Amino acid sequence: MNNSNRIPRARGTRWCQIGTWLALAGIVLIIVSLAGSRFELLQPITSFLFFGFAFLIFILTVLVTTVGIVISMGTAGEASALYSWSALTISIIIISTTMSQRPDTSGAPPIHDLTTDISNPPAFIAILPLRAEAPNPPEYAGADTAEQQQAAYPDLMTLTIDKPVDEVLTEAEQVVRVLGWDIVAIDQAMGHIEATDTSTWFRFKDDVVIRLTPNNPGTRVDVRSKSRVGMGDMGANAERIRAFLYLLKTRTAD
Repeated sequence: MNNSNRIPRARGTRWCQIGTWLALAGIVLIIVSLAGSRFELLQPITSFLFFGFAFLIFILTVLVTTVGIVISMGTAGEASALYSWSALTISIIIISTTMSQRPDTSGAPPIHDLTTDISNPPAFIAILPLRAEAPNPPEYAGADTAEQQQAAYPDLMTLTIDKPVDEVLTEAEQVVRVLGWDIVAIDQAMGHIEATDTSTWFRFKDDVVIRLTPNNPGTRVDVRSKSRVGMGDMGANAERIRAFLYLLKTRTAD
């Protein structure tokens, strides 16, 4: 049979078929991304990149499948209408859900080391071995980071509580547990608490050190939160410090 005798393929078929395969590829990538991070088979940054690639694939799926469905007047041509509409629906749901969960990063500078005391940041001690292979070193990021923090988060300041150090330390420990952080060490003599906060989806780990110092007759509370990986934190460290200080202030209020 020559080409002139071939029956033309129904309009929209190829577009819908491509859209279905794209959606399948996106689903596989999301499963690999989330399962890889959950079971620590992949590094958090690798899982995050996989998810980002899957997100782009779902956007492409919506575009391609929509073209196919429109051209075929909703029939998907010779492709499966069920698969095509399912690919479109699943893609839209995943895109919408991802966007709704995306944190508001407006105004968040590209920094990942925040503290209430930029002139004398609390230092990590017990956590140092856990950060041995982390791309971001444990030392404070420096003057440029401090300047950007002051511009973006002027509310991050030392909290003074009119209670002795031992009482504040007890309440601070309870706040850490309420927030779900993993306590690495508590040094009552130094008034230090060190902990790690792990993100839910991609298992990113950010480390926190809380320093309590006597401020007769009360206590000065300083907090530092630093990401192990990444140039910026999308405001996560600032929100973490705010949450801790708010709960501690609430629990120690007379």
